[in-house]
Amino acid sequence: MKPILKIKDLKKIYHTKKSETLAVSDFSYDLKKNEFVSIVGPSGCGKSTILSILAGSLDASGGSIIKEESITFGYMLQEDCLFEFRTILDNCLLGLEINHALNEENKNYVISLLEKYGLKDFMHSYPKNLSGGMQQRVALIRTLALKPDILLLDEPFSALDYVTRLNVSKDVLQILRMEGKSAIMVTHNLEEALTMSDTIIVLSGRPSHIKNIYVLDFDKNLSAMEKKKTDLFLQYYNLIWKDIDGHV
Repeated sequence: MKPILKIKDLKKIYHTKKSETLAVSDFSYDLKKNEFVSIVGPSGCGKSTILSILAGSLDASGGSIIKEESITFGYMLQEDCLFEFRTILDNCLLGLEINHALNEENKNYVISLLEKYGLKDFMHSYPKNLSGGMQQRVALIRTLALKPDILLLDEPFSALDYVTRLNVSKDVLQILRMEGKSAIMVTHNLEEALTMSDTIIVLSGRPSHIKNIYVLDFDKNLSAMEKKKTDLFLQYYNLIWKDIDGHV
């Protein structure tokens, strides 16, 4: 399958007046359509830096990002960043407003997403009336409103408690599968990466390079909880944790 995104020898150097720090060294990956990739590694290894470069909010120091011009990114941050003074519908329409793309067709598309994913009855409510998990779904729908081909997820569930995190990660994965989206997620949570991803990229410590790539071989019909009960889950977990703990 032809990749929809080719990342080649991506590099990032941070400069100060007295020195420079190589944060990311030669990161390369070909992302396929509908693929869910997680990037894991020790703290400070440059995981979020890679997402920021892909999103265009940070310049690379070297390498290339190759995609068709029509391929677009959506960026979902750690916090849901909903505006308390805007209704749920208005929060979901915010990106369309900023991009001058709010029209009846796009508004109806957003309403259809809210209905499809159990939020239509809350369209005219405010964020304070929703649970943390529901707010995160709203944040995802706001990202999907612009119809991106690739979603960049930066620790999207880190602000949630454990039980909510499990439920929301399941919901988000289901939504991305149903909408036919590719995704690259940064996470510190190995269980999350293993239950959501098709592929896991393990980065070394700084300056980071790709230490290992694991193409996961779980039965596609298994739920997250069922995956956790398999011997394969434990094998992957131990291998990846050993990679991260080693740092080099």
